[in-house]
Amino acid sequence: MAKAANTIAVVNSKGGCGKTTIATSLAAWLAYEHSVALADLDLQRSASDWLALRLPDNPVIHSARVGKWPPKPPRDVDYLIIDAPAGISEKKLLELLTHSDKILVPLLPSPIDMRAGWRFLDELFKLRKASKSRCQIGLVANRAKTWTIIYRELTGFIDQFKAPYVAHLRESINYIRAAEAGLGVAELPYYKCRQDWSEWYPLVDWVKN
Repeated sequence: MAKAANTIAVVNSKGGCGKTTIATSLAAWLAYEHSVALADLDLQRSASDWLALRLPDNPVIHSARVGKWPPKPPRDVDYLIIDAPAGISEKKLLELLTHSDKILVPLLPSPIDMRAGWRFLDELFKLRKASKSRCQIGLVANRAKTWTIIYRELTGFIDQFKAPYVAHLRESINYIRAAEAGLGVAELPYYKCRQDWSEWYPLVDWVKN
């Protein structure tokens, strides 16, 4: 299988947790320094719609072939970013663990999402152990309000799993503005989104290092 130098999958079995927003923003951030491909495996095809909105003067992000599983990146790509589907099967989750270098799991600070997230992470870590995969797993608190009780409960829940707490991303209108223009949050003016940029630095560092 042709494989990118670094394959990063953004995965959670529950929809609506921000997988596509994180996958597209990560691809846009990396594209300023690297050759990047984006694989849209979600049935809603939101990442593909986002790619179609990008203008020629934006850094190029290639569309990866998704006809076969796992998706194949174009040649000479440094990073393949995978926007995984909601409700992913155990078989395909195992294949992602086998073929990915790192997996990012976005989690929302709400009781329903936390319960669903716990079940998904429990399955994910059991599969990684059984398969002896070396894939690294990082957790992201998404749409987080750090001053709230539910956020503290989320971070306590995250601590149960032996995976790094990579970053927390606030709920911000900048993600909506960026998505509408086929941009990542890092491509918006710094004076408008410096707080969002600061939240992304540790996430990008974890992906790259």
